[in-house]
Amino acid sequence: MICALHRNMMTLNQDYNLFFNFIDIYLPQGFNGINRHDPLILKLEEITEANDQYYFVGDILQGKIIFTSQRSIQMVGVNPEELNPYHNVEVIHPKELYRNTSGWAKLLTTANNLLQVKKGNSALSVNMKMRNPKGIYNEILFQCYLFYSKVPHETVYVLIVLTNIDSFKMRKNGYHYYFGNDLTYFRYPDEKMLQMGNVFTKREFEVIKLIESGHSTEQIAEKLFLSNFTINTHRGNILKKTKKTYISDLILELKERGLI
Repeated sequence: MICALHRNMMTLNQDYNLFFNFIDIYLPQGFNGINRHDPLILKLEEITEANDQYYFVGDILQGKIIFTSQRSIQMVGVNPEELNPYHNVEVIHPKELYRNTSGWAKLLTTANNLLQVKKGNSALSVNMKMRNPKGIYNEILFQCYLFYSKVPHETVYVLIVLTNIDSFKMRKNGYHYYFGNDLTYFRYPDEKMLQMGNVFTKREFEVIKLIESGHSTEQIAEKLFLSNFTINTHRGNILKKTKKTYISDLILELKERGLI
């Protein structure tokens, strides 16, 4: 009986439908003037506290955060009324800033596409290390839900949920990444979901980016202080992992997915 009750509580805490309820209720007012004592907001605070999360919603075309949950204080050390997009960038691990930049570029491109067709939504999720107020880097999952709206004015909004996933089993190489229109991926994370994404080691991904930028095998070997044989081995492993015949095909696919 206790186990069943625990499972029911966990299911409730992991229900992302509350985020969609939040959007339905507060979208007509552009997410302005939200009452923090609203039962829905209080419930979201309770659930995100249990899940070690925080969330914010903003107008992505204006680059403006409109509403932030109270747990921004615990996770990034910034009061919700003061949070701006740069606060999250400041606490990203330096080695992952390029991925953060690529992610925002993908969000902006997607937002512009949604604005042009005047409809639709999309989801993007990726994990990165983020520094908490104690100076410790945690593995954080960024889940972004973008949606076009005509009310209260025409724009594209983004709801971003950040979750501490230190307790999850992560892949040894690469990182989680999803981009697309399948909103089933905008849910509380599980290990199966976190296994999808970039399957490459850091060295393999480094080789891919150098190939994409026009470097030859010899130039890559010289740049990375490795032998031509080692670089060719990496190239072979990359193709084997992805079941591709040509690196150029892989690079095109990675660009479409926003990975490079």
